[in-house]
Amino acid sequence: MTYKRVGRSGLKLPLISLGLWHNFGDVDNVENMRQILRHAFDLGITHFDLANNYGPPPGSAETNFGKILKKDFSHHRDEMIISSKAGYLMWPGPYGEWGSRKHLISSLDQSLNRMGLDYVDIFYHHRPDPDTPLEETMGTLDQIVRSGKALYVGVSNYPADKTKQAAQILRSLGTPCVIHQPKYSLFERWVEKELLTTLNEEGIGCIPFSPLAQGLLTDKYLKGIPADSRAGKPHGFLRPEQITTEKLSKVRRLNDLTIKRGQTLAQMSLSWILRRPEITSVLIGASKVSHIDDAVGSLENISFSQEELNVIESILNT
Repeated sequence: MTYKRVGRSGLKLPLISLGLWHNFGDVDNVENMRQILRHAFDLGITHFDLANNYGPPPGSAETNFGKILKKDFSHHRDEMIISSKAGYLMWPGPYGEWGSRKHLISSLDQSLNRMGLDYVDIFYHHRPDPDTPLEETMGTLDQIVRSGKALYVGVSNYPADKTKQAAQILRSLGTPCVIHQPKYSLFERWVEKELLTTLNEEGIGCIPFSPLAQGLLTDKYLKGIPADSRAGKPHGFLRPEQITTEKLSKVRRLNDLTIKRGQTLAQMSLSWILRRPEITSVLIGASKVSHIDDAVGSLENISFSQEELNVIESILNT
């Protein structure tokens, strides 16, 4: 595994990180979770990304991760980077979401309790809050670091202008924003317009989530919708109606290119993101141990010829 410095901080992350958004809730198999986590760690994936609402049900991913952590990884805590987030709806009432001091501190305390931890390595504000002053939200992140409940802080789903403002506030407080977690894939490219430039200027790392577009950028759906896929599950975020004929046509053409590169479609999709110097790590999801091997295999070739990049652009723009 290769490790890369996060922005201008001293922290390093593996090029491949494991996200627990799906496949680690109470609806999933615990033994399968254990095998995925153990295999990932054996391959050098030392970063495990969670949030208060991961599951389903919300909170269950942190609870299950905490149990496995205690059983299998208790002697490896200092070799691991564990992250969590708050900002999306987590409990009823006015304090169960967004970016107030009340919500962020309460949510992190709950997350630490579920995972059985004294601190997380990275704590994110999960989404911008249109009503709470940014100074309050960023001031709370600063307070959380000073309290010892998190070592580093970051933001997720923030547009470029809000990211810049947040970074400036945190810098003035003495607690830098070290990382941003945006949605980014071959099918979701909004970050390229302004955000990546802003992150580079501010010295902030970037760790994209959903790099495989919920599994659409794999060969999984080329012959229909498997019952065990995200689109095939009643609680999945990828709905069958999102798998359009137009997108499948692009997926098939991209898949033809991957064969020429000697990669799977998933591997090329990850390599395409990792080729950019602004990217620190990429967050994958996994429902099988083999998904970990496939993702790590992408690191064998993260370079692209200009001709290959031109072909990809041609496919995506048709």
